[in-house]
Amino acid sequence: MTIYDYTARTIDGAEQPLRDYAGKVLLVVNVASQCGLTPHYAGLQELYENFRDRGLVVLGFPCNQFGSQEPGTEGQIKQFCETRYGVTFPMFAKIDVNGPTRHPLYAYLTAQPTQPDGPGDIVWNFAKFLIDRRGNVAARFAPPTAPVSEEVASAVEKLLG
Repeated sequence: MTIYDYTARTIDGAEQPLRDYAGKVLLVVNVASQCGLTPHYAGLQELYENFRDRGLVVLGFPCNQFGSQEPGTEGQIKQFCETRYGVTFPMFAKIDVNGPTRHPLYAYLTAQPTQPDGPGDIVWNFAKFLIDRRGNVAARFAPPTAPVSEEVASAVEKLLG
């Protein structure tokens, strides 16, 4: 199995097969609009702008499981991301990333042996999964790790070749 075996509903309500991103390097992130880490949106957008022409796509998955920090509707979330942070990368509908109602994509992602942050439940907003061009999890970064940190940027560069 790879990430390409899953689908997710976009923030606009369409079913999106993740196989449509085959051949791209992906950064999959659970996001929230009212979190101390919300400024990571700016870094995610910067990373996307810096590397999208080389094949990087950032995928944002809003989640309200951590301190109820994503209480809005998909429409409110989309408007916030676009107007506050200029987000142009693909955003998806709100999902659960932990527990019995965990989205199947996140069941897959959290089960993979990963470094530098290991496998298991998501601990907070803005956990980052880096996916290689074949759809496999190549790295996982803890929520506080900035999207434009040397650690993330160099891992992205390596996968982009």
